[in-house]
Amino acid sequence: MEWFNSSYLSLGLFFIGLFGVLTQRNVIKTIISINIMDGAAILFLITTNLQPESVPPLTGSDPAMMADPVPQALMITAIVIGVSVTAMCLALFIRMAHRYGSSDWEKIVHRMED
Repeated sequence: MEWFNSSYLSLGLFFIGLFGVLTQRNVIKTIISINIMDGAAILFLITTNLQPESVPPLTGSDPAMMADPVPQALMITAIVIGVSVTAMCLALFIRMAHRYGSSDWEKIVHRMED
């Protein structure tokens, strides 16, 4: 039953992030919404193969009872990539805010067209 709880939680978080991406006009709020979606995807993939009786993959444990370390390693990589993408988005936002003087998507697009 824990699988369903974490799946519903990650699905709910993903749709909250998607709602933010689709409705926010502020660039910072859009970046935060994308981060929420990223976190929801990572939570879903970490908990998808969760076995309640599994133990951490350490030496001295029964190999049949060990949790699979591959999804954990992939999600750590996904977290690092997500942080890097966020840093790049914020750097581009700072450049864009200095150039166009706004953090509103519509004002920026309007000023780009002029």
